[in-house]
Amino acid sequence: MKTNKHSGVCQICRKEKKLNELMPGISVQDSIVDLIISKGYQWEPERFICTDDLNNFRSEFVHNILSEEKGTLSDFEKEVLDSIIDRDILSRDIDASYATKATWGERLSDKIAKFGGSWPFIMIFLGFIVIWMAINTMILATRGFDPFPYILLNLVLSCVAAIQAPVIMMSQNRQENKDRIRSMHDYQVNLKAEVEIRRLHDKMDHLLKQQGMRMLEIQEIQLEMMEEISKNIKK
Repeated sequence: MKTNKHSGVCQICRKEKKLNELMPGISVQDSIVDLIISKGYQWEPERFICTDDLNNFRSEFVHNILSEEKGTLSDFEKEVLDSIIDRDILSRDIDASYATKATWGERLSDKIAKFGGSWPFIMIFLGFIVIWMAINTMILATRGFDPFPYILLNLVLSCVAAIQAPVIMMSQNRQENKDRIRSMHDYQVNLKAEVEIRRLHDKMDHLLKQQGMRMLEIQEIQLEMMEEISKNIKK
């Protein structure tokens, strides 16, 4: 296939691609090269590979790493793999995304639980009880609508406790669910960071290996030049 200076042929898919869609084979990490060779492809470092095929092999390489360490991949780990392939940002605001899904009743239960577990609620309720007892004991005297031992007050307190308890439990269940989602999200972010750091180490090792080979080539050229200079001097 004839190519111009602005295109090249991928050695995997054998298709002509633009240069901005190709990567030189020498820049591909050794771990990816080993995977390509294991698939039966002939690898030539001086030729090109297109970014689509390279990303496919990279995703398969990451999938193999996760499968070896984790076994069968869960949906959360597959999301990590997809984010690495698509180069998407995985981190997100859990509180904001969870709040948008909350119903009116769930938001109300959170507000009630928040107010019911505060000092203002305790002081207001304590003042209500004191005023209730004062009205029925001192102000209305023998004409109180709830005389001692304040049976009606006990009934009100029991009703408030009976309603408040399940509301607080609803809020606690939502908080536990939010904490579970947050912990799974932290696991995804940490797993992606670990995989990306490992890939970065592979790239650095590959670059250092390339740099070392080039330094050796430069040293060999310098030695040859020095030998030629010394021969010319002797002549």
